[in-house]
Amino acid sequence: MHRAICPGSFDPIHNGHVEVVARAAALFDEVVVAVSTNPHKRYRFDHEQRLALAEESLAGIAGVVVEPMGGGLLADYAAERGAVALVKGLRSGEDYAYEVPMATMNRDLTRVETVFLPGDPQFLHLSSTLVKEVQGLGGDVSGFVPEPVLRALRA
Repeated sequence: MHRAICPGSFDPIHNGHVEVVARAAALFDEVVVAVSTNPHKRYRFDHEQRLALAEESLAGIAGVVVEPMGGGLLADYAAERGAVALVKGLRSGEDYAYEVPMATMNRDLTRVETVFLPGDPQFLHLSSTLVKEVQGLGGDVSGFVPEPVLRALRA
């Protein structure tokens, strides 16, 4: 079995995330969407809500499971889960520059590789932060997030 981990805080999960996970699911036998919590970040949705929204949003994609990542290093989590790769979506050269040192460190720590998938051009502008900002200021984000997320943002 070739398992990959697609990590993130997913606050909230958006269509760019969904698109990358769907493409990863076509490459690996199983994709574990690992929902993490960074104690230095401020979240709109708590951990349980982010897990539930990710599960609902990804329910139709075969081979995808959603799990809490817990604390500790991503490389250790991937090794414990028997993953052969981490999957990261990239929107820009800035994302690449940010991700390469982490990919190298993860490979050095546990030999897990990182696979970079370029984001679909229609979603390159999306980030969870931008989605929350636009929605918070009254903008329409219905084209950017799955229906479960839209309902949660409006609640």
